Amino acid sequence: MINTQDVAVVVIDIQEKLVNMLKDDVSEQIKEKSKKLISAAKTLGIDVLVTQQYSKGLGETIEPLKEVLKEDFSPFEKTYFDALLEEDFLAKVKGLNKKQIVICGIESHICVYQTAKHLMQMGFEVVVAKDVCASRNKFEFKCAMDLLRQEGAKVSCLEIILFDWLGGAKNPKFKEVQALIK
Repeated sequence: MINTQDVAVVVIDIQEKLVNMLKDDVSEQIKEKSKKLISAAKTLGIDVLVTQQYSKGLGETIEPLKEVLKEDFSPFEKTYFDALLEEDFLAKVKGLNKKQIVICGIESHICVYQTAKHLMQMGFEVVVAKDVCASRNKFEFKCAMDLLRQEGAKVSCLEIILFDWLGGAKNPKFKEVQALIK
């Protein structure tokens, strides 16, 4: 179990055009599960950082995520695939003073992979929310998950992460978070 004070969530490029390039079932899964992850994080007081790759061409973060984040929605614009190569994002991540980063997003084999790899090199424990990640192609997705695991990331899923954060049914936020996944 991780102390929720020691974790942050990094959402990589869950943007309009990228979501629309995914197969329908994957697109719906990303929309649904990313909203649940962010909702649970907000409920538990966990910091959430959002990136957008070249917003002018790929569009904004999808509306369901903006709605959950509300006034906290302040995406980091990026053009590097590795979000940590953007100085303002790197400074924000360092400034959070967390031990663990839960990462999710699109494209798993490019931006999620490069950012997660850099986070591990910086000494963070990285947990990849596999069912909240996607690539346009299943082969690249599988390759990214395999490589991330080989390089030291924990590859997990939404429900494992949420229940790990809760720790038990006596958590005062248990019913609120549990309702997200029923």
